[in-house]
Amino acid sequence: MLNNPPTIDRISPTRRPDEKAIGYQRWSDLLFVHWRIPAEMIAPLLPPRLTLDTWEGDAWVGLVPFYMSGVRPWWAPAVPGISNFCETNLRTYVHLEGQNPGVWFFSLEAAQSLAVRIARRFWNLPYFKATMSLNRNNNQVSYRSQRLWPEPAQAVTDIEARIGDRITTPLDETGRVSEGTLEFFLAERYLLYSVDRAGQLYRGQVHHSPYPLRQAEVLRLEESLFAAAGITPTEDYCHALFSDGVAVEIFPLRPC
Repeated sequence: MLNNPPTIDRISPTRRPDEKAIGYQRWSDLLFVHWRIPAEMIAPLLPPRLTLDTWEGDAWVGLVPFYMSGVRPWWAPAVPGISNFCETNLRTYVHLEGQNPGVWFFSLEAAQSLAVRIARRFWNLPYFKATMSLNRNNNQVSYRSQRLWPEPAQAVTDIEARIGDRITTPLDETGRVSEGTLEFFLAERYLLYSVDRAGQLYRGQVHHSPYPLRQAEVLRLEESLFAAAGITPTEDYCHALFSDGVAVEIFPLRPC
């Protein structure tokens, strides 16, 4: 099944859960670069029960580099040297049996060893330690990374982009890009899925204010994360967005 249910609820996941957050962080200087890929190429890479969330019949795979800061559990302050680091995600979009649209990660690179170990152990996420850098000069930004461990190592990312004007239309009453737009479909994702070694499917949730989205133009892009994930795009990237950032609340990971 590759076509989306016509009544899939995309607004409920954007609402804050009625419970205490277990952690806090800030995401800054996010670049969303997307490829449009035939759904039949990506669907076999998903675990059972998850279905591709498609746009106009195709899968969309995003490369998302950004900076994380103030990463901490609810009961402790941020720690210099541990709580701030670069990250890059390779992801696609899924739903669970017609509900709860979210993100499936093929890989997550992070420049902080402790964060990698915790996320792999307790969140069942495919994190990799990498050397990474992010440089922003006014409206130009660049990201670089090289994977170190675990295997397969040596996957790299080298991206430079020009940041454009703020996207101001169409917006809904919350200031978020309107549901039904491609920008909403790609950026406004608050649920993530993961699978443990026993095959149990889990879902986690984050909450933040609507992304302040800006136009972006990719000036240079070299990467080998797709190849490391077993994906061969049939075309070049076709869509880019940028966000200055949001403050994020993290909620518990639970079995589906």
